[in-house]
Amino acid sequence: MDIVYIRDLRIDAVIGIYEWEQRIRQQISVNIEMGWDNRKAAQSDDIKDTLNYKAAANLVKELVDKSEVQLVEALAENIAALLLEEMNIPWIKVSLGKPMAVTGSQEVGVTIERTREQS
Repeated sequence: MDIVYIRDLRIDAVIGIYEWEQRIRQQISVNIEMGWDNRKAAQSDDIKDTLNYKAAANLVKELVDKSEVQLVEALAENIAALLLEEMNIPWIKVSLGKPMAVTGSQEVGVTIERTREQS
């Protein structure tokens, strides 16, 4: 299976377990790998045969803009479920990072892999 990816998509989100975090927006980093067969698009050279990564990024941005979750785990699951359904992809890997969430670290986060059957 081929992979279409989005790396280091930075979005401001309401996320965190502390009360003060629920009152502000913090930047998160999202990395997405989506399983897709690229042969048809490679042969046709036509955007309609691709997995449109711009459309996927826009869906993620819209979801995050509306979300107010506490855990990066919850947001990663929501992103995976949305893209599996809306983009009709068979497999996805989502890594979601929260920069400077732990003193002394550059970023902490989670990576999940899901298939359409698991969503």
